[in-house]
Amino acid sequence: MKINELINKELQDPEFAKAYEEEGERLETALTLYRAREAAGLTQKELATRAHTTQATIARIESGQNVSVDKMAQLAQALGKKLRVDFV
Repeated sequence: MKINELINKELQDPEFAKAYEEEGERLETALTLYRAREAAGLTQKELATRAHTTQATIARIESGQNVSVDKMAQLAQALGKKLRVDFV
């Protein structure tokens, strides 16, 4: 069975579907921060210094750890950006 077929089959289970969606959201946040940091030409340590946090915090967020809206707003400001949250 191919991975897409397996995922589609598992998505029929509401508990799996919820966990799958939540993980996707965490990874989307991680990727968004990573791309913004890279576009700014900053290392994790440089961003951490600007945002008054630690490099380890940046690494955890970029690996998909849950992060608060306040922390993301702080990071956005350190990147010279504004945080926008959408409900879709």
